[in-house]
Amino acid sequence: MKIHKDGWGTILGIWALCIVLICLSLVFIGNRFISYPLTAIFLFFIGFVLFFFRVPERECAEGENMVTSVADGEVVIVEKVFEKEYLKKECIQVSVYMDFFNVHVNFWPMSGTVTYYKYHPGKYFLAFLPKASELNEHTSIGIKNEYGEILFKQLAGTFARRIECYAEVGGQGEKGQQCGIIKFGSRIDMYLPADADIRVAPGDEVRACETVIAELKGTRSIK
Repeated sequence: MKIHKDGWGTILGIWALCIVLICLSLVFIGNRFISYPLTAIFLFFIGFVLFFFRVPERECAEGENMVTSVADGEVVIVEKVFEKEYLKKECIQVSVYMDFFNVHVNFWPMSGTVTYYKYHPGKYFLAFLPKASELNEHTSIGIKNEYGEILFKQLAGTFARRIECYAEVGGQGEKGQQCGIIKFGSRIDMYLPADADIRVAPGDEVRACETVIAELKGTRSIK
């Protein structure tokens, strides 16, 4: 199992804490019916944090006009909105919520040129709440190819306190390659052209790289 490169600091920190707690429980708690279950819980957490930062092998959906999911999780929002930060036009917002058991590595949803990047400090509301899109800590990334331009956001949640993003304006994103990671429960918002053919609905479970979120209809040259 491959582990994400930006996860090792968190993994080692949590392992160290759990080992200390295991030692303390075994030494200072004389009742084994309490210390042994506590030790089992800490051992489970040691394994879980390693599992959390796993990087899966994925086959990408084909088609340069096919926008795939940035992350694994559940679709919680599909609606028309006015995107006011960068695209500044009516778009279709598709939001994917990641729980603790989903893969949290993020992947480029399509191949193209990175046209926009901005980091926004913010709060840590529950990621599935609508207000999280604007008020929570997040990054905004724009990417464009000959079929159109989209914007997507990596949103921190209540427990997600760190976002890693590898986007650089003017650089290239390649569909299926890693574009970052959000540590612990979080959300991805995708803003797609209003004429895009949306392939998902609220309640759908999606997988990064494999699930097609939308088919782009437009044709335009890159700036």
